[in-house]
Amino acid sequence: MKIKARSIFGAIVFSLLSMSVTGDDKLRFVTLEFAPFIYGENLQVSGPGRDFIEAVCTKAEIECTYDLYPWRRAQELISDGSADGMMVIGRNHKRETWLRFSPPLFRTEYGFFVNADNPLEFKQLSDIAGYRVGVFSPSNTATQLAKIHEQMVDQGIEPIIIEERFDDASGLRKLAGGRLDAVYSNRDRGSMILNAEKINGKVRYAGQHQGLFYYTGFPKTFFDQDQLDRFESIWQALYRDGVANEIIESYGLEAAAIDAN
Repeated sequence: MKIKARSIFGAIVFSLLSMSVTGDDKLRFVTLEFAPFIYGENLQVSGPGRDFIEAVCTKAEIECTYDLYPWRRAQELISDGSADGMMVIGRNHKRETWLRFSPPLFRTEYGFFVNADNPLEFKQLSDIAGYRVGVFSPSNTATQLAKIHEQMVDQGIEPIIIEERFDDASGLRKLAGGRLDAVYSNRDRGSMILNAEKINGKVRYAGQHQGLFYYTGFPKTFFDQDQLDRFESIWQALYRDGVANEIIESYGLEAAAIDAN
């Protein structure tokens, strides 16, 4: 799958990335394949997440490298100190116990995809009573869907049946074949998969459950506080200067507002 932006870098971004990195600081970022936000292309980590973080690193004079791994392996590399940061991740209570989060990068949302024949416009939990719902696991979407199940039980609504999938695409394909009632996923990622799998005529997005942001996370054990403070300061400056919007909107995605959290 090849994803093209209308214009990866405008004049401001180009000037940032043309600067030479002269500092001795280094950061290694790990991530999972999570298009359209971050993905592998031509043996390189690509996408708007990587482009913006590289702009921050260049301006902050930090030499940054990027690697794709399965989700569990990426977390292990952070935990054992082999990597410094995780890119394009959701924020939840469990992660907050061991990660320090950057300012938000993307604004997106979680919601429900259904078969195109299903007239559902999702508004409330009772709309999906008794549904068999697919979700990629382990993931933040799986964590949120488990909370939905708990809320339905607490409210006396027939709860959903959760079917964990090894990726988003397999769940959406199963939904297209009528073997699931819904899939809970990121709106932008799900829409991209529907196009890539050529099933966008069989599956549609039925509505938002919750808005959210994606971040970069650093382990709280990371020792160089000055480096992280510099990274975060440059990050905020590039949002104020419009660089984040320049990069992210060129991919058809939504940048987080500077004061969002």
